[in-house]
Amino acid sequence: MYLSFNCVHEEKPGEKWKTLFDHTWPHYKHWFLSEGPALRKGYLTSYSEFKHYMPELVPQFEELQKLSGGGDLEARFLSMYCPPAYMTGCSQVTWTLDSPSLIRNYDYSSKMFEGTLWYSNWLQPVIGVSDCTWGLLDGMNASGLAASLTFGGRKITGEGFGIPIIIRYILETAKNVKEAIKILHRIPVHMAYNVSLIDAQKEYATVYLSPDRAAIVVDSKVATNHQKEIEWSDYAFLTGTIERKRLLEELVNSSHETEGSMLAHFLSPPLYNTNFEKSFGTLYTVIYRVTKGEAQVYWPGVTVKQDFSHFKEERVNPFLSGSPSASIAS
Repeated sequence: MYLSFNCVHEEKPGEKWKTLFDHTWPHYKHWFLSEGPALRKGYLTSYSEFKHYMPELVPQFEELQKLSGGGDLEARFLSMYCPPAYMTGCSQVTWTLDSPSLIRNYDYSSKMFEGTLWYSNWLQPVIGVSDCTWGLLDGMNASGLAASLTFGGRKITGEGFGIPIIIRYILETAKNVKEAIKILHRIPVHMAYNVSLIDAQKEYATVYLSPDRAAIVVDSKVATNHQKEIEWSDYAFLTGTIERKRLLEELVNSSHETEGSMLAHFLSPPLYNTNFEKSFGTLYTVIYRVTKGEAQVYWPGVTVKQDFSHFKEERVNPFLSGSPSASIAS
C-alpha cells in the first residue's frame, strides 16, 4: 500500500490549504453527493447552523469558502453540517502516569485519508491531522489540550455536524477539558462518536456523543468503537472493539506500563490493524504530549516528530521501506 503523509505549516488559510482542497475536492465531492444532492442541507441552513454553534470560526469559514472558489456546494461541504455517514475503527488512550499525553491509532481507508499534519494559528496555535480539509481527526493546542475522535458503534444518524469540525472548534476555542466538555454538550453531532480529552493538568475524560441523546461523560482513559454497550454486533465483531478496549483497560491500570511500552502496544496487534482491504488498516499512530507541545507520528520503522517551537515541513511515505523525507516547498 502507498501512503503519503505531509507536515504543513500555514498560520492562516492560504495557498497551502487551497492546494490541499483542490487536490481532494473531486473525491470529497463524490462522497458528499453519494446519497444524492437532495439529502444534503442547503447553503442557508448550513451557514446559519454553523454561525449559531461555532461563531468564532465564521471568519475562517468565509475565507476558506473564498479560497475554494466560492461555490454553493463547496460552502455546504465546508460547513460539515449533516454530511453523509462515515465510520472509522480506532483505539485511543489518555495517558497520565508520566507527563500527560493522548495516544491513538487511526484505522480507516487510505483512499479517503488526507495524510496531513497541519500547524495552524487561527484562534490559537493548533497541530493536528486534518480531515474534510479543515476538520481534525485528532490534535492539540498551545494551551495544552488534546482531543481525538473514534466512531461510537451505533447506526443512528441525525441532524448535526461532522465530528472533525467539532474537534477543530474545540482545539481552536477551548483551553482545558472542562471547557471542551461544555462544547460537546452544546453542539449537535450527526453520528455516534467517542471523543477522548486530556489537558496539561492531567484532567481527562471520554465523551460519548450521539444525535439522539445528550452527551455522556465517563471517567475512562480508554475509547474504542462502542459506547456503554454493544449496539451493532456485526461491526463490533469486525473491528474487535471489545477485545481492544479490554486490553487497553488492562494496560492503563498496570503499574508496569510506561509511555514507551504503551506506544509499543499500539504498534502491535490487536491494536495495530492490517485489514487494509476492508478499510480498517491502521494508517498512523500518534502521541500528543500536551505539556511539551509535541506530536510524534509513528508507523513500523518510521517516525515523524514535530512541536510548536520547531515544526519542519516534510513528506514521508511510511509504507515504503526506508522512505526518505523531503521538504515541501513553501
